[in-house]
Amino acid sequence: MTLAEWCVLGALLLYLATIVSIKWARFRTFDNSQPRDPAFFDDALAQRALGAHLNGIETFPFFAFAVLLAEFRDSPQRLIDELAALFLIVRIAYVLTYLGNRPTLRSILWSIGFAINLGIFFMPALKRFLPV
Repeated sequence: MTLAEWCVLGALLLYLATIVSIKWARFRTFDNSQPRDPAFFDDALAQRALGAHLNGIETFPFFAFAVLLAEFRDSPQRLIDELAALFLIVRIAYVLTYLGNRPTLRSILWSIGFAINLGIFFMPALKRFLPV
């Protein structure tokens, strides 16, 4: 497997970890028979963890598809790997800023992550201009 494919797995685990961590930290108040109980997410940190989790679900399909498209279309693997690793780093920072209640920085990081995804997605169309 390529580094980029491991980063796809990392992005999946990251969005799962954001919600699992808050459920684990507050396990005494979490009722697994009602996993979507709005009362569990009354706390501000729990709300932000849920927001980061949902955003991870939203961004994951485009990232995974962009990586696979770039790899299937024989784009430079080293560049795909580097951009995928950078995306994962940006997503980790995004989650931390979301949990830390830093909305402006969070929005900047989201935009950077989206731009990285666009770069990976359009890599097959631009590969003749890219370094080998």
